[in-house]
This record gives sequence, structure tokens and C-alpha cells, in this order.
Amino acid sequence: MGDERMEHKGACHCGTVRFRVRLTDEFNTVRRCTCSLCRMRGAVAVTAKLGDIDFVSGEDNLTLYQFNTGTAKHYFCKTCGIYTHHQRRSNPSEFGINVACLEGVSPFDFAAVPVSDGISHPSDGGSGGLVGLSIFQPSESE
Repeated sequence: MGDERMEHKGACHCGTVRFRVRLTDEFNTVRRCTCSLCRMRGAVAVTAKLGDIDFVSGEDNLTLYQFNTGTAKHYFCKTCGIYTHHQRRSNPSEFGINVACLEGVSPFDFAAVPVSDGISHPSDGGSGGLVGLSIFQPSESE
């Protein structure tokens, strides 16, 4: 039986990096994180297995950033600087995919996004559990 999961198209801001991805559980894995890098980049991510992303173009235009333990691998477009995805520290067999890079998806599509404790990372003996929700409440149009 074939893979019935939906294939999403994605790209960085300038369009140099283009990819297709199948998410592990669609948008049910949406999350933010409190680690130092995630706090600064402010992205909302969803989960995909390592083998479930295919680069259509521009993979050679990605640059890698690693810090602290060097386990997590964060990828950015060299041209526009947009974070597209990262290999997760808590589960290196998975990628976190920037939802803002997925065609037709915005981080503001989610009313409430769970925020996990990246400061007290599970790999460091911390809980890594839920510490809150990031809420988006659109203003009423007149």
C-alpha cells in the first residue's frame, strides 16, 4: 500500500531552495520552542521524518548552523537567510519544518501553538514538556 500522506510544497523566501515534504501527522505536531535559537527566530515548526523531505532545487544553497552540543542541525537559505528546517536534537531521526515555508500555510493559521521547554531540554535531563501556548487572536475587522 502506498503512502497516503499529503505532500506539501515548500520554499525559502527567495525561492532558491524548493522542497516537497510529507509530515508525520500533518499539522498536529505544530509547536514552538523556548531554546535560545528558537526564541530568536520565532518560527513555528511541524514534524517530518528525515526521509520524507525531497529537495527539488537549491539544496546546495542551504547553510548549516549548529550550536551547544552540535546535535541539532539548523538549515538556512544562503541567499535570503530564511530558516527552512532543522534536524531535531530530541529526535535526530526527525526534521522540524518551518510552517511559513510551506505553500499556502502561515504561522498565523494556528490559533494556539504549544510551546515546549527547550531551555530544559530532555537530552540534558530536563522535562522538555509543554510550558505554554503561543496564542494568535486576529483583531476584528470593521
